[in-house]
Amino acid sequence: MSFEIRRATFHDLDVLVPLFDGYRQFYGKPSDEAGARDFLTARLRLNESMILLARDRHGAAPGFTQLYPLFSSVRMVRTWLLNDLFVAASARRQGVAKALLEAAATEARNLGAASLSLSTAHDNLAAQALYESLGWQRDTQFREYSLTL
Repeated sequence: MSFEIRRATFHDLDVLVPLFDGYRQFYGKPSDEAGARDFLTARLRLNESMILLARDRHGAAPGFTQLYPLFSSVRMVRTWLLNDLFVAASARRQGVAKALLEAAATEARNLGAASLSLSTAHDNLAAQALYESLGWQRDTQFREYSLTL
């Protein structure tokens, strides 16, 4: 599959929204394209995230990734959280996720980031294998916790 990766803009919302909605459904959430559009519009309008979109030569969008800026107080550097990565079922195993991960690393590096971080399900072995093949390292020093508010 031939495709390009570039930053998404408001003009990409019509192809991005169904992908984002599919991503949320993959994680067990009900479809909500109106909510997805509002959420993505706000992220773009407020410049709160970086969304990279894969587009094929016909203009279809097989996948995206969304990163959020963070800082490391201990290291006193900028980092990015690769929070969302999704490839449509019909485009999986064709290099889209790999290209999105590589583009995310390039973009973050170009913005002066010291690192990228992500988390994935314990049973998502295919994703883990891809991450590790690209040099990502599993954290064995810290446990991750969350608090639902």
